Amino acid sequence: MTMMIEDVVKTLDGKLVAGADTGRAVGAVVANDLMSDVLLDDSDDILLLTSLASDQVIRTANIIGAMGVVVHNGKPLPEAMCQAANNFGIPLVSTPLAKYQSCVRIHEFLSRE
Repeated sequence: MTMMIEDVVKTLDGKLVAGADTGRAVGAVVANDLMSDVLLDDSDDILLLTSLASDQVIRTANIIGAMGVVVHNGKPLPEAMCQAANNFGIPLVSTPLAKYQSCVRIHEFLSRE
């Protein structure tokens, strides 16, 4: 099943806080807080799940061509992060869920027929 950013927001009880919906579908999901590891993944249209609230996450997402970023645990997002998401046009979603819960929910969504 195809998952778009609006599906991510709904599935994760989240909120789109910055960036724009690009109309791109999730091609792969990477759940990681080590941006150096994220840079090693060469999948297309990555949805990046992280607990880091930093503009560096958005810069990394831009380098890998991510289709969106989700920040977990309801962390407050700094203005620099939101501004970077807006500048690069990368959807930035905030969710109150833990990263593990998000992974489970996304798996369940993508496993539907």
